[in-house]
Amino acid sequence: MSTETIAAAKKEVERKGFLDIPINPSLDLFAEIERLKKEKNAVLLAHYYQEADIQDVADYIGDSLGLAQQAEKTKADMIVFAGVHFMAETAKILNPTKKVVIPDFKAGCSLSDSCPPPLFKRFKEQHPDHVVVSYINCSAGIKALSDVIVTSSNAKIIVESFPKDQKIIFAPDKNLGAYINKVTGRNMLLWNGACMVHEIFSLEQITKLKVRHPKAKLIAHPECEDPILRIADYIGSTTGLLKYTQTDSSEEYIVATETGILHQMEKASPHKKFIPAPPDNGCACNDCPHMKLNTLEKLYLCMEYETPEITMDEELRLAAKKPIERMLEISAKAGL
Repeated sequence: MSTETIAAAKKEVERKGFLDIPINPSLDLFAEIERLKKEKNAVLLAHYYQEADIQDVADYIGDSLGLAQQAEKTKADMIVFAGVHFMAETAKILNPTKKVVIPDFKAGCSLSDSCPPPLFKRFKEQHPDHVVVSYINCSAGIKALSDVIVTSSNAKIIVESFPKDQKIIFAPDKNLGAYINKVTGRNMLLWNGACMVHEIFSLEQITKLKVRHPKAKLIAHPECEDPILRIADYIGSTTGLLKYTQTDSSEEYIVATETGILHQMEKASPHKKFIPAPPDNGCACNDCPHMKLNTLEKLYLCMEYETPEITMDEELRLAAKKPIERMLEISAKAGL
């Protein structure tokens, strides 16, 4: 491909704001992505909720905590983030001198969108005696308004690092916040946000499924609503759920989180059966529409043309970096 052709294609990508450039169908995209990683000294980070092909070509697959840790320590010149926008933002916050690109700039997050920074800033000002603990599934603007960031892997430990009489605002996920309140005995003030994927599970459908599969254990992410968590056999982060299925003796699991994680569960335990927990919308599965905007084709184009790129105001980046660094420090001390 000539320099002129590449330049023209890149302009077209930037003009449209997303990747929709024709690809030669004879290309081996797996081989091309591996070539581009070497040529550009790029690292490909992918969330567990990405499609199976993207997970298989990634250098690292993980949940929000693991991805943030990998982004912090990478030596690559370019970080390719197969996830949603706030995850790529986090990588940029930690790596201001590196180029960070994402396959589809429109891959957002319903949970992040539920907490607009201007509204949250006013909410915070109404409670000046509270510290702000924010779930990593939020925008850079919310991170900049926070005292410390948490993930579902470390939220309990970080909340418990504060004195028991310390008043806390927890944002943006009310379900995760309520779960942490329950397991820590705290009474954090919760922002009214939620993840569309984890709120859609049907208690009635799951109960019927458990009747049909009496030996199956229900495992759930703490972003799920309380009625689901109450009947779960195990509650944990995405990584926690994966590890549990590897070490637990059961042969069947009903999995109440985004279906992308089933790929890694099946790879790690091919002899076990994994059943996606049914939602209440009549669909047979439960995919995150934002995560699934990323495709292998968009990933290839993103690496080839190094766009869409994540950029950030330096003042915002520095403000958002402090609570992330505090999270990483506490997690390291706890051995997470």
